[in-house]
Parts: sequence; structure tokens; C-alpha cells
Amino acid sequence: MRAMFIIGLVTGALTASSGALASAQCTNEPASKWIPEAEMKNRIAAMGHSIEIFKKVRGNCYEIYGRNKEGRRIEIYFNPVTGDIVKENVE
Repeated sequence: MRAMFIIGLVTGALTASSGALASAQCTNEPASKWIPEAEMKNRIAAMGHSIEIFKKVRGNCYEIYGRNKEGRRIEIYFNPVTGDIVKENVE
């Protein structure tokens, strides 16, 4: 019984931490310092991804939904100033 309780706590903590990552800020920099959308789309395409949806998230990330070069569905959050991946989900 105690082991099940501990497993539940660990599972809950992991779920909470992944939710915190999803809401992590990408940048606090003003939009004037962001990579232009067209350039960012070109960078993402150069990585081998196809973009189905490209959007700004809560004013501080670029978020894409699409497919990677293997054809798997992806959701990726990018820092719009550096172009770095902040979070990536691959199905």
C-alpha cells in the first residue's frame, strides 16, 4: 500500500513538472528582437520539419505543429530570439 502511495506521488510530481515546462517562458525580450516569422519558418524547414500550424504563444514563444523528417507528428516551442528549442513533443 505504501509503495503504491509513493509511486502515485512520483507520478504526480513528474506530471506537474512537465506541465511547468509547458508554461515556461521562452523570452522576455520585446518583439523587435525576435527572429522574423518568415526567417524562423525557414530555419524550422531547414531542420527537416514540415509546419502545419505556426503561432505565437502567450506573446513569448513561437510554437509549431507539424511533422519531423521521419513523418512523426511534432509540437515544438522555440525561443523567438535565439531560435533554440524550449520544449519538444514527438508522437
